[in-house]
Amino acid sequence: MSMFDQLKQLKQLKEIQDQLKKERVEVEKNGVKVVVNGKMEIEDITLNPELGIEQQERAVKDCVNDAIHKVQTNLAQKMSKMGNFGL
Repeated sequence: MSMFDQLKQLKQLKEIQDQLKKERVEVEKNGVKVVVNGKMEIEDITLNPELGIEQQERAVKDCVNDAIHKVQTNLAQKMSKMGNFGL
C-alpha cells in the first residue's frame, strides 16, 4: 500500500470520526430514554418516575446497551463502505 493510499484512508477515517461526533442515537424503553452520541458518550438520560427503582435500572441498562450497539453498527456500516483498510 502506498503512502498516498494510507493518507487517503486516514482522511476517510477522520471524516467518519467527524460524522460520528454529530450522530445521536436515542433509545426509549418503558418511558426511560437514553441518548448516546457517535463517540459512545451518554448525552442524556430521562427516567420514568412511574417505574420502581429496579425497573428504571433495568430500562436504563437496556437502553444504554441498545444505543451503544446501534452506534457500533453505524460505525461498522460506514467502515465497510470505505472498503478494506489493510489493517
